[in-house]
Amino acid sequence: MIEMKYRDAGVDIDRGNQAKQRIQDLIRSTFDSGVVRDVGSFAGLYRPDLVHFQKPILVSSADGVGTKLKIAFLTGIHNTVGMDLVAHCSNDILTHGSLPLFFLDYIATGTLDPSVVEQIVQGLVEGCKEAGCVLLGGETAEMPDFYQEDEYDLAGFMVGLVDEFKILGARDVTEGDRLIGLPSSGLHTNGYSLVRRLIFEQEKLTVDTPVAEWGKTVGEELLTPHRNYLSVVRELLQADDLHAIAHITGGGITENLARVLPPELGARIEVDSWEVLPVFRFIQERGKVAPEEMRRTFNLGLGLILVVAADRYERVVGHLEARGETYYSIGEIVKGSGEVQYQ
Repeated sequence: MIEMKYRDAGVDIDRGNQAKQRIQDLIRSTFDSGVVRDVGSFAGLYRPDLVHFQKPILVSSADGVGTKLKIAFLTGIHNTVGMDLVAHCSNDILTHGSLPLFFLDYIATGTLDPSVVEQIVQGLVEGCKEAGCVLLGGETAEMPDFYQEDEYDLAGFMVGLVDEFKILGARDVTEGDRLIGLPSSGLHTNGYSLVRRLIFEQEKLTVDTPVAEWGKTVGEELLTPHRNYLSVVRELLQADDLHAIAHITGGGITENLARVLPPELGARIEVDSWEVLPVFRFIQERGKVAPEEMRRTFNLGLGLILVVAADRYERVVGHLEARGETYYSIGEIVKGSGEVQYQ
């Protein structure tokens, strides 16, 4: 009888243990006083500090990096996609006024490469430090019959905390509120299926091709990390200066801003009020993408939109200017039916 081993089926337990050993110190570097158990438990335990909360509400978000991972595979650069993932989740819970507590990751691959896992976790750790949260745990799965040998998928889960009376959203948005856009760093993590078809199939570029308009190679531009806005808006949240926040991700400005509008109001956007980044102009011109499609697919240079009461506008602008933060006054809240209008 032939003796079968798990390794023969493509899953190497020893290689998995090696990967875990390489990342333990990285994970511990994010720990704070709330962590209850060390790395290696079946689950992560966390004790939040609830002293300053009257009615604490947990806020959670789950996401993936999507086909941006294809660029990491092509370039062999894996230490930025973890940053993307944490930033995306952090910005999502930020829209409710929540601050991050901890993060969990899931890495699934065809053949586990400990050095690649280490690079991914380096990005996760950097992202967690920027978000002020703990990398509490995660899971690494080797599935040789499910993924290509040199490919992987990456997902993450974040939990944050907010006081119930400080939750942001459509309930507080009123007619006359001002809209302030904060610039994105690039594509962030959305629209990559369209972009890859345009750049690699239609334009026949490679990740090493320099693009004059961008001042970067294709790979450098497409791997630019998703921006985390926590440090910019933390003080605004504490000062109750905001009515709502829209994170401009999949669905673009049109779909995401509409998510924070009450049914009886709309948002009026001035289309020439902010700087559209060169990468988006390239996509629109080379791909002949209609303006409406661009607005429903990409962030167009705005990664976060703040909905600010008219009487707090100058205060918010003063905060942003004091930080040296670029911002754009892009419109206001008007009567409507939950839609975004462009003029």
